[in-house]
Amino acid sequence: MTILSQLRTSTFQVAMLYMVVFATSVFILLAFIYWRTAGFMMEQTDQTIEAEIAGLAEQYRSRGINGLMNVVRERVSRDPEGDSLYLFATEDYLKLAGNLPKWPEEARTSNGWIDFSLNESMGFEGEPRRARARVFEVQGGLRLLVGQDISELSRVKSLIEAAMNWGMGISLGLAVIGGFFMSRSTTRRIEVINQTAYRIMHGDLSQRVPTRGTQDDFDQLADNLNQMLDRIEYLMEGIRHVSDSIAHDLRTPLTRLRTQLENTLINLKDPDAQEQVGEAVAEADQLLGTFNALLRIARLETGGKTLQSKPLELSTLVTDAVELYEAVAEEKDQVLGYEADEEVALLGDRDLLFQAVSNLIDNAIKYTDEGGRIGVAVRREGDQAVLEVADSGDGVPDHEKENIFGRFYRVGKSRSQPGNGLGLSLVSAVVELHEGRIDLSDADPGADRPGLKVTLYLPAQASAADNGERE
Repeated sequence: MTILSQLRTSTFQVAMLYMVVFATSVFILLAFIYWRTAGFMMEQTDQTIEAEIAGLAEQYRSRGINGLMNVVRERVSRDPEGDSLYLFATEDYLKLAGNLPKWPEEARTSNGWIDFSLNESMGFEGEPRRARARVFEVQGGLRLLVGQDISELSRVKSLIEAAMNWGMGISLGLAVIGGFFMSRSTTRRIEVINQTAYRIMHGDLSQRVPTRGTQDDFDQLADNLNQMLDRIEYLMEGIRHVSDSIAHDLRTPLTRLRTQLENTLINLKDPDAQEQVGEAVAEADQLLGTFNALLRIARLETGGKTLQSKPLELSTLVTDAVELYEAVAEEKDQVLGYEADEEVALLGDRDLLFQAVSNLIDNAIKYTDEGGRIGVAVRREGDQAVLEVADSGDGVPDHEKENIFGRFYRVGKSRSQPGNGLGLSLVSAVVELHEGRIDLSDADPGADRPGLKVTLYLPAQASAADNGERE
């Protein structure tokens, strides 16, 4: 199984559904952790700034403007490389004290919390850093800014975001890999069941679904299927035994009866008696033909007939069948036309395919009136060998087309024609045995007598011309 077909399996799709649910859950969990962690760190920063402001406000109340300036200078000189930021300025934003070289542009229109960047425009060298501060006015139009360098907090948030992205990516990757291997294991077991079922459908009733001995759901399913197959095989063997018994007990007496009728026909002198006995011989032949056809179809459908597959040219085979029926068509003043590609190669059982083609041509001649036309064509379409048999008869109504391959099924006035209604059943069994398909359509759509076109599609093989092109 290819990777593309593996991705289309229902098990992989279910695994992907669980992956989406799992990834969504992980994303929500990580987002909650990020929101709580970043929020807590920001709250800590704001509380630190609030504490700084509370201390400075106390100094301002007790020592006035000059005292506030002295306190700011003392704090800056005590920790010049610290994270705390101070700026005491006039109404025109001229610096009086602090460790910020100039008043931030973001703080000129705000009296409250602000976020700004510590960059070259602010007089700081190196990589820009983020800062958070609170701004308020002091008596006389003076302004005070107290803040914190939150570059470390920004780095932590970036690390958390990167961890979330990596975590999501790894989770998705592991989910896809896990879903692939899980679906691959399940698909392999399902494929074993499919292959076994395929062989059984093609007549090998001895096949059984293998088990692993784990007694899991698949083993229980396999056990139930195997028990069902045992029962089916037992019943089919019973039917086959009955068929063999019928073949022995009825066909032999019918053959004797026919022989006796022929001997009687030879010795009879009365023309009327000869005609009646001749009709009886014909009826016996039809009974034997019907009986043999039934047994032949049963062997094909139950795998009793071994397929003798050999490379052959379909056009050659059909040519022989057309030549065989040309005389029959001439007796009804019919035109039997034939067109074929030069090389249409396939692998199949020549005898069975010849029987199927003969049945189709025979049906077309039988159900086409005198003076009608039968067209036979062989061609290749891609990797398919195509055989068409079309006639100018009454055709088959659309609602009956799917039934004409049933045993003994006959359409309308064809019931009065000689035959047993098994010819197309045999064709269907042969085509299915060769893994082909049959299409039915009107030969002349819209006409009063549309006729019937039967198209067989069989797996083709590369011809010598194709091999030459590839070389």
